[in-house]
Amino acid sequence: MTAYAEVIGDPIAHSKSPLIHGFWLEKLGIEADYRAHRVMPDTLGDYFAERRTDPDWRGCNITIPHKVAALDHVEDRGGVRDSIGAINTVLRDGDALIGTNTDAAGFFAPIADMPLSGAPAIVLGAGGAARAVLFALSKADVGPVTLLNRTPLKGAALLAHFGLKGEALPLDAPLPPAALLTNASPLGMKGQDPLDLDLSPLPEDAVVYDLVYAPLETPLLRAARARELDTVDGLEMLIGQAAAAFELFFDAPAPRDHDAELRELLTK
Repeated sequence: MTAYAEVIGDPIAHSKSPLIHGFWLEKLGIEADYRAHRVMPDTLGDYFAERRTDPDWRGCNITIPHKVAALDHVEDRGGVRDSIGAINTVLRDGDALIGTNTDAAGFFAPIADMPLSGAPAIVLGAGGAARAVLFALSKADVGPVTLLNRTPLKGAALLAHFGLKGEALPLDAPLPPAALLTNASPLGMKGQDPLDLDLSPLPEDAVVYDLVYAPLETPLLRAARARELDTVDGLEMLIGQAAAAFELFFDAPAPRDHDAELRELLTK
């Protein structure tokens, strides 16, 4: 049998992870496979129970809506539950399944050179991806942070969890001025509700970062470019977090010197 890893979520058909990992496996000549597997919330426990006994399974990446719930089915040796509070990667260690998070590093890499210390930021969303974003921003000493979410109370709890100063507001609240705006919600994704924001309060040197990658050219990024703001698309984080997971699954660094070719493949 062939060793394999996969990405799980519900929905999952939109995922580009099989393309990314398959591209790297081919470049490195590794005999392995990477698949997409739809797992509904009520079968998440069964999924991990089945994979635990499959010797060919190297691990999985996790997307919406399982990043928090998956913590209940794996070991948390790195204390991710108390830090980020969500996982996006599970790997096999002998008979054990270990949860970890590569989202935070993948998110932060494209903006690592920005002068973010003390800079105001806006984050949309309060799910697993938002947790990784807030964790990374807290480590960069960003603040204050305005968190927009359907449930402001949940957003306020997250700000407090990560020790971030700021406030939580409903999604339709006017934006404050900020150096960085990050959409860490599913809004704007194919099959999800649209995201329509008035970006006029943002200064001319603001950066707009959309974690959504299906479609890659989201209405949010289009609106930001119309204002000539700097933008970061969802492929940046997707490729960055995938590279960290790839090495965990297949014991080899992802060949990042082919990123330009990979982005071309992903945008066809």
